[in-house]
Amino acid sequence: MAWWARTRGGPREQGEARSCRRTDTVRFGAARRAGRKDGGEAGAGHPGPPPTGFSLLPWLLMGLGSFSNLLQGETPNPWVGGLGLLAFNSLYVYVTFRAFDRDRRRAPSTRVALLLMGLLTTALGLGYGGSWLMFFPLLGLATGATLRGPWLGRVGLLLTVYAGAVSAVRGGWSDATNIAYATFLSSMVTAAILGLSEAVRELRAAREELARRAVEEERLRFSRDLHDLLGHTLSVIVVKSEAARRLAPRDMDAALGQIGDIESVGRQALTEIREAVTGYREGSLATELARARSALSAASVEPVVHRSGSPLAPAAEALLGWVVREAVTNVVRHSSATRCEITVDSAVERVRLTVTDDGTGGAAPRAAEGIGGTGLTGLTERLAAAGGTLRAGPTPRGGFTVTAELPVEPPARTTAVAAATAPRDC
Repeated sequence: MAWWARTRGGPREQGEARSCRRTDTVRFGAARRAGRKDGGEAGAGHPGPPPTGFSLLPWLLMGLGSFSNLLQGETPNPWVGGLGLLAFNSLYVYVTFRAFDRDRRRAPSTRVALLLMGLLTTALGLGYGGSWLMFFPLLGLATGATLRGPWLGRVGLLLTVYAGAVSAVRGGWSDATNIAYATFLSSMVTAAILGLSEAVRELRAAREELARRAVEEERLRFSRDLHDLLGHTLSVIVVKSEAARRLAPRDMDAALGQIGDIESVGRQALTEIREAVTGYREGSLATELARARSALSAASVEPVVHRSGSPLAPAAEALLGWVVREAVTNVVRHSSATRCEITVDSAVERVRLTVTDDGTGGAAPRAAEGIGGTGLTGLTERLAAAGGTLRAGPTPRGGFTVTAELPVEPPARTTAVAAATAPRDC
């Protein structure tokens, strides 16, 4: 029992292996049933349960000829032959069961067991010949299952020549040709089939992991977009509602104007949410600057906007538009500022956006919140993915400054990453 436990691994490892095989088998059965139900090929999308050492055990039937010779008394020194047969079968089971675990088949103990199999096969073949030479194809099968790497070709050819030479010495050239061919075929075909099966499973696992990560990243991106979109829109609605409430007692026309703006902002928000979900909204820096002026004016903050330089790429405009939206939202919600200055300067290689306010009521807490908050943290990651930077913090004279920089012509990879920050179909 101790030998069998060492062959299969510890109790915990055995339980984990059985659990994995059971889970994969259940998934394979479900895929087959789904395939039959849909009228397609059963289990076409699933590679099936993983192979184990049991799949190589039936090949031990190739040794029935030698076992028959022992039972019929045709083998000299039957006790030696019987012990040799038992030792070979034990080593074969040990090696083949370890061959389906990458770490175990590369372990020195597995290689030593494979070498002992080779020595034992040589001794039995030279000692008895005949059907005992069929252990060489079994040795080739165990070798192909264990050595799945660059050394397989050299070892396989060397083993083929060696098996042919031993067979020629013991049984003649006719046996040598058959044994050499069977040894070469068993080692190479076994390695090819098992290597292909393992590669297919690894590729499938990698594809599932990439799909899972893509879903997680899409959820995170969409949550950030909704935070930026709704946070700004709701802040504008709250500010304009407060303005309408203050103006209503003394200037009903101005209050009605603010209420009309609230209606317009709400309708625009509904449109943007629909476009964000369906994936047709593209950010525009000019549009965001116009909205920033309106939101700041409604909050009794003087907007000052300066823009200079050449036109920007759509991806850069979309990213900077999100920065303007988030920074102005923070000014409206958290600042007691009376003036907010927005500057866009597009140079030859980089474009810089700066949003500065003169608020003094909550500079210190706003700095901690802005740098570590959800909005600016997400924008920092987006700009970094596109090759840019984002800095946020209090100014020496009071107030708060958000500075974003982006390359004017980002590389193709960063352009694709930056474009992915715009909302698209989920």
